[in-house]
Amino acid sequence: MKTRILLIPALFLVSVVAYGQNTYTTSSGELIFSYANINYKGSEASSVLRFSPVLNIQTLVNMDRSDRFGIITGLAVRNVGFIYDVPDQPGVRMKHRTYNLGVPIGIKVGNLDKVFLFGGYEFEIPFVYKEKTFVNEDKEDKTTIWFSNRVNTWNNTAFVGIQLPKGLSVKFKYYFTNFFNKDYESTTNGVTSKPYAGSDYNIFYFSLTSNLFKGTDFEYSK
Repeated sequence: MKTRILLIPALFLVSVVAYGQNTYTTSSGELIFSYANINYKGSEASSVLRFSPVLNIQTLVNMDRSDRFGIITGLAVRNVGFIYDVPDQPGVRMKHRTYNLGVPIGIKVGNLDKVFLFGGYEFEIPFVYKEKTFVNEDKEDKTTIWFSNRVNTWNNTAFVGIQLPKGLSVKFKYYFTNFFNKDYESTTNGVTSKPYAGSDYNIFYFSLTSNLFKGTDFEYSK
């Protein structure tokens, strides 16, 4: 079942590339400002703004059906995470993040040469998990795990944004999938527990990109 789900975006990507004369690719980095909605063991936890300027790259395949409507898909690598103060541990601040491989499927609506809206669905696969623990602002611990089972296999997300003149894009994105795998088990001193079973962590972020959709002037000059 999981394999079938993962094949859907891949098949969509192939069909987009193969169909339509106004098909072209664009690429851009992404400046991410993220928070998280956190319910920590029944209590709301305070999320701190996290700024992620690096290793956020994306390439889009644009299939423009007219000068006012287009379909987008592609590939992306993102550094996504959140920072929060642990409610029942005074002075403890946690920083969690993953590097994700993403495949978006969306649309563009508006004047594709100037200002337009875009939005859609994106699934992301975390391939690196990183965690840092700070106590009274001093770093106490750091963890890096490839393909960790602490987080879910993939994330379901939705995004919406606006392309502004001069190439600037503003986007909002929400992660419906809980950041942590609630079935993850850890063993400490012979005692096994599920540390994430009673909590929810849902990331959302705003981001800025430059020239993400460049190329429409060339297409419509034909």
